[in-house]
Amino acid sequence: MSDSISPKTPVPTPIPYRALLVYPRFAPNSFWNYQATCEAVGKKYSAAPLGLTTVAALFPPNWQFRLVDRNIEELSDADIDWADLVLTGGMIPQQRDAHAIIARAQARQKPVLVGGPDVTCSPDRYAIADFRIMGEAEDMLPEFLQAWNQGERRGSFTAATFPDITNRPVPRFDLLKLDRYMHVGVQVSRGCPFNCEFCNVIELNGRAPRTKTPEQVTAELDALYALGYRGHVDFVDDNLIGNRPAIKPLLGRLAEWMRQRGHPFEFSTEVSMNVADDPELLGLLKAANFFAVFVGIETPDNEALRASNKKQNVGRNVTESVHKLFRAGLFVNAGFIIGFDSERQSVSEAMVRCIQDAAIPVAMVGLLYALPNTQLNRRLQAEGRLYPDSDVPEAGDADQCTSGLNFDTLRPRVEVLADYRAVIGALYTPDAFFDRVRRMVRALDVRGHQLRQPLTHLLRDLRSFARISWRSWQNPEIRWPYVRALGDALGHNPRALKVTVSMAALFLHYHGFAKFLAQQIEGRIEENQPLSSGLLPKRPLRASLGTRVASDGR
Repeated sequence: MSDSISPKTPVPTPIPYRALLVYPRFAPNSFWNYQATCEAVGKKYSAAPLGLTTVAALFPPNWQFRLVDRNIEELSDADIDWADLVLTGGMIPQQRDAHAIIARAQARQKPVLVGGPDVTCSPDRYAIADFRIMGEAEDMLPEFLQAWNQGERRGSFTAATFPDITNRPVPRFDLLKLDRYMHVGVQVSRGCPFNCEFCNVIELNGRAPRTKTPEQVTAELDALYALGYRGHVDFVDDNLIGNRPAIKPLLGRLAEWMRQRGHPFEFSTEVSMNVADDPELLGLLKAANFFAVFVGIETPDNEALRASNKKQNVGRNVTESVHKLFRAGLFVNAGFIIGFDSERQSVSEAMVRCIQDAAIPVAMVGLLYALPNTQLNRRLQAEGRLYPDSDVPEAGDADQCTSGLNFDTLRPRVEVLADYRAVIGALYTPDAFFDRVRRMVRALDVRGHQLRQPLTHLLRDLRSFARISWRSWQNPEIRWPYVRALGDALGHNPRALKVTVSMAALFLHYHGFAKFLAQQIEGRIEENQPLSSGLLPKRPLRASLGTRVASDGR
């Protein structure tokens, strides 16, 4: 018998590919753009693109990646020429720039894969793309890769189910220029258990929240920590508390992780208002070092809440609920909507009173918008009230402040716009804004909140404080309201002084934006024309191919 060994069949080496991730630019005139705030704190943009870094982690190791975020940097021809494939995608207000990216890449003979919430809801708008992924990318990416490896250079892939996310890899945070953003995001869950008529989260991600394991979440934080990132981390979930049995143990694990590492991060997120009904949950959020939450209040009108199926807010005492969050050390940003069918008369006075009484400094008040593929959109279409091409953004579309009402309103449109003008005019004067800041800071219990940063970060924060104070002082309208708010914080709650300064930084943006918005609304009232379509989410990010989804469904 021969003792020779038969040679093994060689395993072919996978072909290396290079993929360029391009995050489309948002319109500049947006409530959530924060350009003036970014300049004051020395950053380029507010939020980093989590979705594209999540998708990059799903590719096999023979793929190399480069990321260009057009909100902080330019896209060069050299970047495109480097790539074998260009990946992009996003939301409605990014649609125009996404189309421009596709055209530039194709002009240089590069195929483009597009995904995210906009192509999922309006796939026909992206028929020009070489490849489209509709739905969450995880289950569809293997199909795309198989087609790509077989030499196909065009195709569409639609997810039939919502994927399990308990085996997702850590996003490619290393692709981000972390020092250019005000905060970076992580994602714990997808989906929301509620059924708000105007919300597209439940259409895109389902009503059964899927949650990552504590080990996954801490692994992502470990990755950020290892990259040297410190400071604000935003949990980008549309409703972090949608699955309470899963989230409570995770928050306990998160608090322990923070203690072991000396509290390198502080957290924010989005939750539904019923978080105020659960003292244990509020305690867990506080122990885990959460400092801010966004909530969808929408309207103080119970009839409108019932009609839009936002039943979790019906009959709620907003001021009492918000102050429970203050006592848990959480300052509150909130979303409000004007333009519901059930509105029969002016709602401006009641909305302003609700926001002022609750002492909510940052109130994102928008006009109702029928997002594609939502219950509201389908109902209005069936009633013949939806405008044609309502999902095509006009030049300058930015969010539901500068856009909205893409349908025939039951109440005279000019009355809806007048209400909107009155609310914005009342909320964003310096005196009104900083009055809410003062009252919020007095109620805010920040005892126990910790954030340990390197000395260089502390020096950076001092420089930011100096710039914010100088810019506020230079503006005669802002000067004394800001000074009074600082003095009030020093006298009543000095531990929350940082919150006062942070609110002042935000107001550098809101003050100018409110004036711009007032002019826009005034012009529309005079013309008696509908505002154009378009929508930007409250916080941009989502781990589908592109970015997070717009929703008022919290």
